[in-house]
Amino acid sequence: MNEISQVRRFNRIVTQRNGALEDSFLARGRPLGEARVIHEIGTSGGVDLKGLRSKLGLDSGYMSRLLRSLENQGLIAVSADPGDSRARMIHLTVKGEAEFAAYDALSDRMAAELLDALDAPQRARLVTAMGEVERLLKTAALEIALEPAASEDALWCVRQYVGELNTRFEAGFDPAAGNTVEIGDMVPPAGFFVIARLDGEPVGCGGLKRLDGTTGEIKRVWAAPAVRGVGVATRIMDELERLARQAGLTRVVLDTNSSLTEARAMYRKRGYHEIERYNDNPYAQHWFEKEL
Repeated sequence: MNEISQVRRFNRIVTQRNGALEDSFLARGRPLGEARVIHEIGTSGGVDLKGLRSKLGLDSGYMSRLLRSLENQGLIAVSADPGDSRARMIHLTVKGEAEFAAYDALSDRMAAELLDALDAPQRARLVTAMGEVERLLKTAALEIALEPAASEDALWCVRQYVGELNTRFEAGFDPAAGNTVEIGDMVPPAGFFVIARLDGEPVGCGGLKRLDGTTGEIKRVWAAPAVRGVGVATRIMDELERLARQAGLTRVVLDTNSSLTEARAMYRKRGYHEIERYNDNPYAQHWFEKEL
């Protein structure tokens, strides 16, 4: 069986086993699509329409039909966002909260029935395999794209990056002292900035700064702790190196701190090797390069 056939077979088994083919998911009188929307709104305690549509990957027409149906059933309420009159917030009504609780209990029961059909070693294998599948599906769903380095999401990612360095570096991190790249350095053609998104939300970033006609410097590579282990940083590095080649660069360099052991391991795995100091970054303790 080839890879594509196996993926299709797996998808058929999952959709049949989890009730996705039924008109009345978990016997509550509505299809899986509506039940999933109830779940997303309920677990978040209310959500904005744009974020919900992005997370579920649904086009605006289908999402509107789902919401209209749920609103007609008295399960959700749609209102303007107090902070942005152009945005719409969606909350569960009291009736909707009761449906959310019912779905939650029935979903637990469905999962328990699946596990009860297996012995202990089989359950452990299944749960482990499901975790691995989840991680790989997240990796496949990751989207990485060029972004203005001064955009709201870009600045948010950089703040998370700076905050983590401040926590992990032994003496903390002062961005004023350790800032060796400006926003303008990551604006084409001088450089590039990319953001990784999962379900529409930013989960990582990275920048590339042109040093000269042949060399670029990779900066501010960061992945959110919640998505580490699914290849976010690796995919960001792939894209930055691709952009460097596309821009005609033949070499990339970067610096890092001794406390970032996992980053150094990733760089070496990608074919980077240590070189002498090439900049005056006071927080840098290791310098790497890679020929493209």
